[in-house]
This record gives sequence, C-alpha cells and structure tokens, in this order.
Amino acid sequence: MPPFDIVGPGAIRDGTATDAYFLRTETTLRHADRNPTVVAEVTADQFPDGDFELLAGVKDAAALLEGRGVDVDAMGEGRLFDGGPVVRIEGPYLEFARFETSLLGFLSHASGMATAALEARRAAPESTVLSFGARHVHPAIAATVERSALVGGLDGFSHVAAGEVLGREAGGTMPHALLICFGRGEQVAAWRAFDEAVAPDVPRVALCDTYSDEVDEALRAVEALGDDLDSVRLDTTGSRRGDFRHILREVRWELDARGHDDVDVFASGGLGPAQLRELRDVADGFGVGSHVSNAEPVDLALDIVEVDGKPAAKRGKLSGAKQAYRTPDGGHHVGLADRNGPKDGEALLEPLIRDGEVVREFDVDAAAERALEDADVVGFGE
Repeated sequence: MPPFDIVGPGAIRDGTATDAYFLRTETTLRHADRNPTVVAEVTADQFPDGDFELLAGVKDAAALLEGRGVDVDAMGEGRLFDGGPVVRIEGPYLEFARFETSLLGFLSHASGMATAALEARRAAPESTVLSFGARHVHPAIAATVERSALVGGLDGFSHVAAGEVLGREAGGTMPHALLICFGRGEQVAAWRAFDEAVAPDVPRVALCDTYSDEVDEALRAVEALGDDLDSVRLDTTGSRRGDFRHILREVRWELDARGHDDVDVFASGGLGPAQLRELRDVADGFGVGSHVSNAEPVDLALDIVEVDGKPAAKRGKLSGAKQAYRTPDGGHHVGLADRNGPKDGEALLEPLIRDGEVVREFDVDAAAERALEDADVVGFGE
C-alpha cells in the first residue's frame, strides 16, 4: 500500500484516473467495432452570460493529451470566458475517451482558483498580494494552487515544494509558532534570532500580533531590527481583531511618526477581495489564503458536438464545432467555427495540439499579463 492516498502521475497518464463508465464505454465500442471521429468541446455555459471566469490548467491538459491521435484547440491560459468552448478536441473518440475525467479536473480546479486569484488582484491592484493557501489543500496539488494564483496575477506564494516544481522561489514571513517557541515576552529575541539565522536575501518581516498590542509589538520590532526591518505583518485572530482597518491605520501612523515610513505593513488572515478593497489604502501588501485555495471549481463539461463530420449533441447542448470571439468592446461571442465571426472579433481558440504534438509554449507571466489585460477589457471585478 502506498503511504499516502494519492493518485499518481502514472494513473493519470494511462487513463485509469477516470470514471469507471469510460472504461466500460471503451469496452463496448471495441466490442461493436465502433470508433467514430468526433469533435468534443469543453464548456461551462452554452451562451455568453456576462459571468466571466479565468482559464487555467491548459498546460496540464496539453500534457495529458500529448501523444494521442487528436488535434486540440484551446483558449490561452489567462483568458477570461463566459460561454462557449474553451477547449475543442477532434479525433477518434477512443483516443481520448478515458481521459475526460482528468482533463476536466485539470481545467475546472485550476480555473476556479485562478479566477479567485484575479478577483483578489483586481481588488488591490497596486498592492503586493501573495498566495498563502496551500495549507488548506492536499499537498499533492500545492503546485497547482500556486500556479493558478500566479496565472490570476498574484505576486508570489509560500509553498517550498511548489516553488521547486514551478521554478520559482517561495516567499513568506514567520509563523506565530516561532514567537511562541521563544515564549511570552521574548518577541524581540525571536525577531533577532530570525534576522541572524536566515539568508540575507530573505525579507525581514516581523509578525507583530502574537502576545500584545499590535502597535506596541511593531514599535518593538523596528527598534530591535532597525534598518534591517522591511515590514511588519499583522495576522490578528478574528476574535481579537475588532476594527482591523483601524488597527492597521494606527500601526502605520505610529511607524510614520517615528520616521519609519520605509517599513511596510502587511496584512493576512482570512482576507478576500472585499477586505482587500477596504484595506488597500492602509496596508502595503496582503496574504490571501482560502479565498484562492478553496475556490469553487468552474463547472466545466466535455460534450461531443459532431460525429463523422455531422452535427450531433445530446439534448440541451449545442451541436457543431464552435469558435469563441472577443470584440474590442469586451464582448464575448460564440459562433459556428466554419462561419464568419463578428466584425473585428479575435478568435480565442487556437492550436494547442496537432497530430498528438503540443504546438504551444506556456509562460505563466504572459498568462498573468493576459488576464490583467482581459480583465480591463471586460470590466472583470468592477
């Protein structure tokens, strides 16, 4: 028995990470000597509805279908969508039937978290916003959480192993556990030990709400570390927080009054877009956790829309291969792929895989830039 309850990469790649009825479908079709060429599309809504979500997980989806005898078109990661297909697959059905479960999982979960990250980013566009939510999910998907946060425009994340997967260095501050291990009244000793122990390039961010008043601890931290102190962090427990905005303003005032306007104030602890909007003028940065990591997955489905060149779909779904378009006014449009799109419309589904070969590069920074540009165009989060 494996030590952890994890479905490994091998099962994902060979397609056994799937629902049982897909394997039985394969058995049935082979028994009947049927394997039609189909077009299948991944959609959330059939028609645009104005409720935009951010696409992520395309890199994993491409890796899943790589080497299969299919052509795949997809929107780019970091593209907002509110209807119509985000991915279109064409090829013999048995080439990809068993991979539907994993395909939707890759796209749905990552897109939900990326959408939530973009909400946070748009709520505090001038602030540093970091992802602190990996502790709320199974560690096997920590890199997915953090990559989705980056696609949504967040500035960094805290998970070390995820950083190794993504080629990014994890960031963060210090936990209350460090202060508690030193004991009540020994905050200064803890801050100084941290300063002496960690690498010089690690920002000196003192957690200033463990035992006493936040203003008192912040002033003691700056006195202890002097010019080495980059920031103070407040992560005050909700039951003790009171008016968090007032507390942050107080800390900022007292630091400034003593000439420490170069020391930033960082806030965390159960924060979402509403809190970021309220606090963005009194804090320099934020840590966002469960709003991103616990975001509801986007409810995506994969449906056959064409069989052997003829439109075909189940009841309630639109038949025929489709294309999605973005117009300069921020409109999102859906039409049949073999028809002309709207005037000045940009076709959003582009080649991802051709004859089983991935034909696209993946750049998280470019995806985040696309997300922010798209958010401006469609008015996301306003």
